[in-house]
Amino acid sequence: MAPVFGDTYHRAQKANSSEEFIKSKEATSAAAAYGSSLVGAGIQSYGTGALINATGTLSYKGAAYLGSLIFMASSAPTFIAQVVQEKRPLDTVAVGALARVFETVGLSIFLVWWGTRTNPFD
Repeated sequence: MAPVFGDTYHRAQKANSSEEFIKSKEATSAAAAYGSSLVGAGIQSYGTGALINATGTLSYKGAAYLGSLIFMASSAPTFIAQVVQEKRPLDTVAVGALARVFETVGLSIFLVWWGTRTNPFD
């Protein structure tokens, strides 16, 4: 469990009792962070699946295009601002952009592979 929860897990082990740790500020903030991350991932998956269904996307190529459009609409402005206004190093921005491309394009391709609806040709 330590690789997933990190220092929070170690502090929980060192606490005198589980009740003491649950009442702590670290546990509350960790639960809020993991909960909001889970909810955000669910909303993103639902939205991507809804777009796949609404557009009738059936191919991996179409899913890749759809994921690219989602990336361009949601993340590209942030990365442009990081390069132009904030003057962040390009390698740092590129790594973040690549991770976000995998999130958006990868999710749409995965959902097409998994299947978001029944076969429309039946």
